[in-house]
Amino acid sequence: MIFLGEFAALSAALFWSVNAIVLTEAVSKVGSFNVNVGRLFFASIFLLVTILLFSLSFNIYWQQYFYLILSGIIGLVIGDYGMLKSYELIGPRLGMLLMAFVPSMSLILAYYFLDEVLGFSQIVGIIITSFGLALVILQKKVISEKFHFTLKGGLYGLLAALGQAVGLILAKEAFNFSELNEFVAAFIRIIFSFILLLMLGRFLGFSRNPIRVFRNNKKGLKLIIWGAILGPYLGITSSLIAVANTHVGIASTLMATVPLLMLPISKFYYKEKLSLFSVVGTIIAVIGIAVLFLY
Repeated sequence: MIFLGEFAALSAALFWSVNAIVLTEAVSKVGSFNVNVGRLFFASIFLLVTILLFSLSFNIYWQQYFYLILSGIIGLVIGDYGMLKSYELIGPRLGMLLMAFVPSMSLILAYYFLDEVLGFSQIVGIIITSFGLALVILQKKVISEKFHFTLKGGLYGLLAALGQAVGLILAKEAFNFSELNEFVAAFIRIIFSFILLLMLGRFLGFSRNPIRVFRNNKKGLKLIIWGAILGPYLGITSSLIAVANTHVGIASTLMATVPLLMLPISKFYYKEKLSLFSVVGTIIAVIGIAVLFLY
């Protein structure tokens, strides 16, 4: 299919945009750690059922297991930790701005480790999209003066961006090594990340008893299940289809359009008034995305 990777990347961004609202509601009810553990657990169940239903094979090379497990640990455990800490310390607006570095990091890493060379139009498209993305985030109205940029929060934000970029590179290595089904790849990434996260939670004292928490908050549990479907199940699987079928730099750029897709959601769901700069930034980013398709 023409542009399969690009459409998959945009689909991942759309799933994650809707998922952001779901997870925000869930975190307020059961806490961020329980949300993270819960969504990975249910996503593992959904993926396993899909794999068994379609008789997909786990018969892949041990090198692919290695790349996928490492990709999950760096992207889903370390990267997500950095993202949540940056949101906590400097707020979501600046945290999302730092995530705009993902395409650039992915492009540089793919050049050195995957020998991926993009043409002039692709580089221009990535630059235009990243500029529009940054413009939208910078000009988004600040609801509270509680958050200010700090070096510590900025480093956590960069850790999140680097974690996502490295996770994509490692996943791409698994697909480059040999044929691999995206649902199987997503399951391997998620299940090992879930196990590690659960162990770390127990060891560091973050986790009390997730089962008891979910039993006492049924609404939070429903939100987490929806979050698992939209995020790790559909979102991550779409992201893997993207990196398997197009350049990592292009895939990461298109997947980084989540803040742009959040604009109409914020307007109609949160009743926010959009600024002129947000609209202009969106138009610029859409032009950048169009340039990415013209190669």
